[in-house]
Amino acid sequence: MPRLTLWCALVAVALSTVAGPGPAAAADLTQTFRNPVNPSADPSLMYHDGNYYVATTRGDRIGVWKSPSLATLLVAPEQVVWRDGDPSRNKQMWAPAFRHVGSRWYIYYTASDGVDANHRMYVLESTGDDPMGPYSFKAKIADFGEYAIDGEPITHNGQSYFVWSGPGRGQGGPAQLYIARMSNPWTVTGGRVAIPASGGCTEVREGPTPLYRNGRTFLTYSTCDTGKPDYQLWMKSIANGKDPMVAANWTQHAGPVFARNDATGVWGPGHHSFFRSPDGTEDWIAYHAKNTDVYTYAFRTARVQKFTWNADGTPNFGRPRGAGSTQQLPSGDPGAATSVINDTDAQVAYAGAWQSGSQCGTQCFWGNDHWSGQAGATATIRFTGTRVALLSVRDAGNGIAAISIDGGPEQRVDLYSAIRVGEELNYVSPVLPAGPHTLRVRVTGEKNPASDGTVISLDRIEVY
Repeated sequence: MPRLTLWCALVAVALSTVAGPGPAAAADLTQTFRNPVNPSADPSLMYHDGNYYVATTRGDRIGVWKSPSLATLLVAPEQVVWRDGDPSRNKQMWAPAFRHVGSRWYIYYTASDGVDANHRMYVLESTGDDPMGPYSFKAKIADFGEYAIDGEPITHNGQSYFVWSGPGRGQGGPAQLYIARMSNPWTVTGGRVAIPASGGCTEVREGPTPLYRNGRTFLTYSTCDTGKPDYQLWMKSIANGKDPMVAANWTQHAGPVFARNDATGVWGPGHHSFFRSPDGTEDWIAYHAKNTDVYTYAFRTARVQKFTWNADGTPNFGRPRGAGSTQQLPSGDPGAATSVINDTDAQVAYAGAWQSGSQCGTQCFWGNDHWSGQAGATATIRFTGTRVALLSVRDAGNGIAAISIDGGPEQRVDLYSAIRVGEELNYVSPVLPAGPHTLRVRVTGEKNPASDGTVISLDRIEVY
């Protein structure tokens, strides 16, 4: 779709929702967004030359999403930039990280042959100066003959270094941070040095990520098992002029710098990246987190929020904001006329037996949702735009919904989950012609064999 046509369509979206009791004014909507910004984990997110780019863990490939506004990143199409035919490194592909050196882009990632203990780190190189590639395989990097994950470069005193996670002394798993000098973007030279790192737990020290400011390099990293609700960020730092290859030169900062927020329903925040607003005036963190406090590796989604700086020159990341919390877009973001419809708004019409209430608290958008298990019950959403997304609770008693646009064919969506989780992205429509549309959610009365019931939940509706 031409950019001008898309912009006009998006403006129409905001104008069409002014009358509803949820959104207040189109002018406000064009500069706001809500998390998540991507349905996957371990986000490496950046803004470059008019677009946001994000790469996340995909398992069997490296995928990148691109959008001119953070508000539309969630529904941007994934572009697969790398698949590997080598069976020694084409499985368990985790945690891609971008770096721009000269006129080339590099993506650092972790992969294995399907056996976790065989994880090693690799790097791709672009053929041109485009973050979307194409890319070719460049090298295995920092291979010291043992388990290694989550590596990426840092720059200190004008010298490049590679930092990563590996097994600790006498321990298994990624419980130690390491650093080594780099001679070019794909080569480590000389030996490695272990950087002792505190973390409030014994399991992992992973995802080391640099942040530069106030005469220091801050090395932030994730601790505790990523499946736990207590997965969190800790931090070390080193002053400019100090040698990072001397472990004693690193200062350990006490306590977590970013951790679970039960009050907003956000658990396990970590494995992050940093980016600046388009105009360069604001600092932002991208991270994954879950809307459940159950120990699980599922349901991790990528979120972002702005952070500030303390008087002593250290970063202040604050507390994780709730998934549905409306935030201002980064300064300089051109905006997009996205809007949000709540399940109680006038644009939603219910037929059949539906219940509603606010007992779900932080698991629901604005603290309420609608649900029904009656076969044939429907919810019809009127919207004007080019796309729509549905986010709602999944639970052990949920069944199968049938979703259709403008009376067209139904798409069946299973809303069951063994673990109750709130504001899960359940459906994204195809791109539609600009204009008014209706989306219908029908309770089929059916369920998969593991489910206890046939309930369908309706909660947050994002319109693009």
